[in-house]
Amino acid sequence: MFDSSLGKKYWMALTGAFLMFFVVAHLLGNLQLFLGPEWMNSYAEHLEELPLLLWPMRALLALALVVHMITGIRLAVENRLARPVRYAAGATVQVNLPSRLMVFLGLSIFCFLIFHLMHFTFGTVEPSIAELADDKGRHDVYSMVILGFQDRAVTGVYLAAMLFLAAHLRHGAYSFLQSLGLLKESNLRAAKAWALLFAALIFIGYSAIPIACQAGWLQPLQGPSHVA
Repeated sequence: MFDSSLGKKYWMALTGAFLMFFVVAHLLGNLQLFLGPEWMNSYAEHLEELPLLLWPMRALLALALVVHMITGIRLAVENRLARPVRYAAGATVQVNLPSRLMVFLGLSIFCFLIFHLMHFTFGTVEPSIAELADDKGRHDVYSMVILGFQDRAVTGVYLAAMLFLAAHLRHGAYSFLQSLGLLKESNLRAAKAWALLFAALIFIGYSAIPIACQAGWLQPLQGPSHVA
């Protein structure tokens, strides 16, 4: 399962599907920001009250991410070594370029993920907003997120990362079906359309939050406004 090319593709598909499920679940949680501070801070508090669920899930996500990355890199290297002679221009565009982009996009997303965790989870990027609490003594996630996205540089990095994520998901969602043998000549167009729609919805959903913060549609309950 780990050594054969087919086995690696199965692992890529399964871990990719799990990570896509997390991307959707995380987005639904983040979009609660539009429901107001009470809703968002209560949601965050409930998550922290479930350590026996939260930490195993985080460990499983980390494991899936590592397996997905290592397997993807190994497949890309094997594909490159198996074709030492360059394709003609047309074949290169169809075969080599997507594979190269998937590795680049994946590594870029991983680097962004580290920054994102340091920013909003560990609070090392902006400690002043990470320590905010609301009037009920809960972690004021609502204000923290809005204040974080009032920085244009942070918003720019975030939007670029979401664009990379959407491109990665568009190719990955299609490849997932292909790896599991679910694609047929009759459903190729539908599968491509589904992958494009899925990637577009993820990009729009995640991008709506920083754009709303920059536009002033969402205002923090407290903390210094530092629009830059």
